[in-house]
Amino acid sequence: MNQDERITNLEIKLSFSEDLLEELNQTVFKQQQRIELLVKEIQSLKLQMASNMPSDGNSPRDEIPPHY
Repeated sequence: MNQDERITNLEIKLSFSEDLLEELNQTVFKQQQRIELLVKEIQSLKLQMASNMPSDGNSPRDEIPPHY
């Protein structure tokens, strides 16, 4: 294999590596966006749960049903 062929092969490998790196960067970026969205949703759910809890600290499960 002569030097020109080696350089050409290296350029081809470099090109594929650059494409793969860009694809991986896009994947990581999309995953980070989804993680941030999920964190916001969890925080929202925590706030909803906190606002639905009675202020005296008792859980609705601890209350006696009305038929007793």
